[in-house]
Amino acid sequence: MRLAKGYFGRRKNVWTVAKNAVEKGLVYAYRDRKAKKRDFRALWIQRINAGARIHGLSYSQFMGGLKKAGIDLNRKVLADLALNHPEAFKGIVEKVKA
Repeated sequence: MRLAKGYFGRRKNVWTVAKNAVEKGLVYAYRDRKAKKRDFRALWIQRINAGARIHGLSYSQFMGGLKKAGIDLNRKVLADLALNHPEAFKGIVEKVKA
């Protein structure tokens, strides 16, 4: 019943309903800890793609060029640069194009 604290209606004070609600909530929590990683990766890819297209490259061309240029930055860092530091991202794109 402690885990059902804050639930609404019968979910907080009727044993069987609360037990079922808590179990379902724990299942969702486990599932969504995995889904969160997928969601953030997709978001980072979209941001990198948008930043790369501004400079005339597609996402796949940009990532392939990064590998060839030997630049080892992960998607999280690249997405942050594309969003918050466009000049730094432009410098990386120039190195990829060269």
